[in-house]
Amino acid sequence: MATVELDTNGLKCPQPILKVMALIPTLKAGDILEIKADCPSFPPDIKAWAEKTGKALLMCSTDGEGKHTAQIQL
Repeated sequence: MATVELDTNGLKCPQPILKVMALIPTLKAGDILEIKADCPSFPPDIKAWAEKTGKALLMCSTDGEGKHTAQIQL
């Protein structure tokens, strides 16, 4: 099991989710993908994507500067 980081800061919707979708096939079951994003719509987008695909959204948080961090377990 590995943790893989994906920095999508500076990308706007739908690019962060598209980057996640492109990376998922390279990961193995049990891996954790940690995504950094600053797109305002990222938290609801990643939650909806995780629900739609059946992936486990472990956490999604936002700091005081509008930067988001999410973790998905495959």
